[in-house]
Amino acid sequence: MKDQIGSFFYFPSINFQRAGGGFGPIRINNGIVINVPFPKPENEFDLLIGDWYQQSYKDVRTTGGMGYFTDWLLMNGKGPFSLVQNYESFTLSQGKTYRFRISNVGNLWSINFRIQNHKMVLVETEGSYTNQITLDSIDVHVGQSYSVLVTADQNASDYYIVATPKWVNLSNPNAIAAIGVLHYENSNTTANGSLPNGPDPFDIDFSMCQARSIRWNLTAGAARPNHQGTFNVSNVTLSQTFVLRGSVSLIDDAFLYTVNNVSYKTPSTPLKLADHFINGSGVYQIDIFPIHSSLPAAINGTFVVSGIHKGWLEIVFKNDLNVFDSWHLDGFGFFVVGFGLGDWTPEARSTTYNFYDPVVRSTVQVYPGGWTAVYVYLDNPGMWNLRSQNLKHWYLGQELYIRVYDPDPNPIKERPPPDNLLFCGMSLAYIDLILVYFYIIYWRDK
Repeated sequence: MKDQIGSFFYFPSINFQRAGGGFGPIRINNGIVINVPFPKPENEFDLLIGDWYQQSYKDVRTTGGMGYFTDWLLMNGKGPFSLVQNYESFTLSQGKTYRFRISNVGNLWSINFRIQNHKMVLVETEGSYTNQITLDSIDVHVGQSYSVLVTADQNASDYYIVATPKWVNLSNPNAIAAIGVLHYENSNTTANGSLPNGPDPFDIDFSMCQARSIRWNLTAGAARPNHQGTFNVSNVTLSQTFVLRGSVSLIDDAFLYTVNNVSYKTPSTPLKLADHFINGSGVYQIDIFPIHSSLPAAINGTFVVSGIHKGWLEIVFKNDLNVFDSWHLDGFGFFVVGFGLGDWTPEARSTTYNFYDPVVRSTVQVYPGGWTAVYVYLDNPGMWNLRSQNLKHWYLGQELYIRVYDPDPNPIKERPPPDNLLFCGMSLAYIDLILVYFYIIYWRDK
């Protein structure tokens, strides 16, 4: 946790357990010698908001969410004010400023977040301090986290805290909203009246304009006592470009989500073990995956692509689906350099990209029928998962792995598997090879 200070959340990454409530917040705080670009708030609050299935997640995962519809949005696991007694509430002192750490822990829906009669000052996202902008509401996409400052500068009363779904065709979006209460400590007035209106949930121009305004604060302190913008992308040389199209296809009579017409098939042997002991043989295929365009027909398989160690990788995410998508890369933060609608072309680098102060984050949205471009510096050796954070898309195959190989055996860079590791999924022949390997190592050390 030495490289980023900010707001994150954790969850199990298998078997749809996130849909069953398996998640929680993570705060990475600054060290004593690291200044933050705003005065210390009076208090800090975590807000975990997401869409929720009434059915058991075990039932939902049998179809990957196909045929199931979200019942409502929850706020910190609690139902909406006016419908439940145990709703979420935060108490503020008049005139004080507070930090709200907001995460979309849902499975499918992007949300718009707002607080009745209060402005929000955006200050951080996923470990990066941003240029401070004042907002009436903010779009938070699946897997994303933001920090906003809220000042209790209104009359003593109670006010609605609201999150509503985006890109969902509902006659009344407020009917399924997550609703909490901002309570002034000397208030005797219950929140009442209509919920504060948000932007049109189908207004992509609003959302994309807001996304482009979220930029890195180049003068703020990073995790170490130097400026965040010391390392920028204004003059980097690209080593690789991946153009990855997310879509859905019928494969073996089942609808699966794909990347460039490839749906990922999880092997029984962990990829890193297969890479370390048998060079991936019989477990995955290396550098067969189409990184620039889609295959003519959809297939199911286990593919790994090579990333050049200490090279700059450009990833262009394209979204053929009629829903918002979110993408996440393990092991790295990436520079979000551009958004657009329609087809991406290389000319976007000179006409659309922001090279000066693109924000660094770990999860980025891709608009329906649109594209998002990121730059990432592959300085972290390993086998890294690149996936949709939309739980249904991920569970049904919208992911791949990037192998960043460093020939230097220095264990500080990448530790080898421990000697007492249990090996599961490999054939008996491979297990025999591993036993022989450990036998040789044992007698060599003797």
